[in-house]
Amino acid sequence: MRSSHSLRSRFAILIALLVSALSWMLGTLIGQDSSQRIREEVGRDLAEVSVMMVDRLDRDMQSRAGMLQVLGQLRALSAANDLGEVRRLLDRLQVEFPSIAWIGFTDAAGKVQASSNGILEGVSIAQRPVYLEGKQGLFIGDVHEAVLLAKLLPNPSGEAMKFVDISLPVHGPAGDLVGVLASHLSWGWADEVRLSILEPIQQRRNVEFFVIGADRTVLLAPKEMIGQRLHLPALNALLNNQGDWAVQEWPDGKHYLTGLATSQGYKDYPGLGWTVIARQSLDEAYAPARELTYHILLWGSGLALLFAFLGWLLAGYFTRPLSQIAQAADRLSAGEISEIPDLQGTREIKLLSHSIRHLVESLTHQQNALGAMETLAHHDRLTGLPNRVALENYLPRAQQRCRANHSCLALLYLDLDGFKPINDQFGHATGDQLLREVAIRLRDCLREGDLVARLGGDEFLMLLQVPGSDAKAQTRLIAQRTLAALQAPLTLNGQLMQIGCSIGGALWPLDSAQIETALELADQALYRAKHAGKNCAAFHDQAEPTPSAPQND
Repeated sequence: MRSSHSLRSRFAILIALLVSALSWMLGTLIGQDSSQRIREEVGRDLAEVSVMMVDRLDRDMQSRAGMLQVLGQLRALSAANDLGEVRRLLDRLQVEFPSIAWIGFTDAAGKVQASSNGILEGVSIAQRPVYLEGKQGLFIGDVHEAVLLAKLLPNPSGEAMKFVDISLPVHGPAGDLVGVLASHLSWGWADEVRLSILEPIQQRRNVEFFVIGADRTVLLAPKEMIGQRLHLPALNALLNNQGDWAVQEWPDGKHYLTGLATSQGYKDYPGLGWTVIARQSLDEAYAPARELTYHILLWGSGLALLFAFLGWLLAGYFTRPLSQIAQAADRLSAGEISEIPDLQGTREIKLLSHSIRHLVESLTHQQNALGAMETLAHHDRLTGLPNRVALENYLPRAQQRCRANHSCLALLYLDLDGFKPINDQFGHATGDQLLREVAIRLRDCLREGDLVARLGGDEFLMLLQVPGSDAKAQTRLIAQRTLAALQAPLTLNGQLMQIGCSIGGALWPLDSAQIETALELADQALYRAKHAGKNCAAFHDQAEPTPSAPQND
């Protein structure tokens, strides 16, 4: 018995030594491999966050430039006849976009006429680049200090204020230069962008961000490095903004994993040549690998065999719910069930089950929402009638049906007569009710397959498929029926009202083989109907409009 026990002890010691040696070998190899993998992973992450930040900076600059371009086209600026309104507009813009430190509107000579908070009003900036470049076209200047403006703006931090200029010319209706819309963006927004991107990655890695200009001057970095020139070999090899990474020796003599991305602009914004750099020290980067090696050496010899046995037992337990989820997904795709079952088990299994259930529900809701949005996009919100988008989609199908049936497409332009006086006298709410009633009556004049669309205001277009042999007669009959339907009195809000309409008609392809030309002919016929006394229908091939029954206008 003693000999047997000793043999078991020796065998156990031998197995323990073999497993320990294997754990040491695996720990060393895995540590080296993990260091390489971590370096590549961290390097790619740093390059990606550099691309994210430079793209965010470019997008923000382009969006602000685009916003100013839209603002520069407003009548309040191009007319320049109400400086109070311009000032209120600029003040409101600064409130909505705090990154705009100052925005002003100058006259053609460069004198500030109106500005946010009245700063620099009456002062000439004719010799400053923001005016000189802005009057030539859209100008986006690089980061700089504005000594005069910095004295006039609040500066709680007391640090030197830096700005980015955006300016553009404002032209009058005749195309002449009215003035220049100039703005200074606070460079502080770049630091806000840095913090918004840095915060998530900072929880995993100790990363620092740098923004350098085209001349390698540090624009955004720890305070002690701002304003210095940064020369790294990787900057010379960076060709595009797709991002790159490398291990670089920095001026402090330490080696860092360094990710870089250069600004390439966004849309019509060409960029200012900024480069965003993200760095992490090699000690920080390799720390997880060293920790991994330590734990492998510490626990590997004692737990390797145990985990192999337990893993075989636990694999079936943990994979069984996953198999159930996979089977339910297959049944869901086959249409046998409508949702993923809510499985109970470990927290991760429950979370996975709930996440997939919510994903299926979200996709279903999105599909329903897309259908509702498409319906809204093709219909007028006030009357519920199809709009111009629906009309453009309907016309090709209607033409195809007419060709297949050897029929014609009647095009009837309608314009209400007497609507404006009612709208002015009783208010827009009553006018809206009247338009809805008109939409109901127009629908009643249609047959299955026909369409009536609201083009805007009190203008409508009816499209009717009529037989080619009797197209003109049927079109005139429908027009007369529509005139009669709209002339019938109606009561809104206790008031008896009556309106009429003028109709202009044309036939496709009888009047023109081109649908666009046929629509223009119908519009011209409507013009003749209006000038013939209204409340009548005119057609392209008809010399005189067809009057409607008399009505009290």
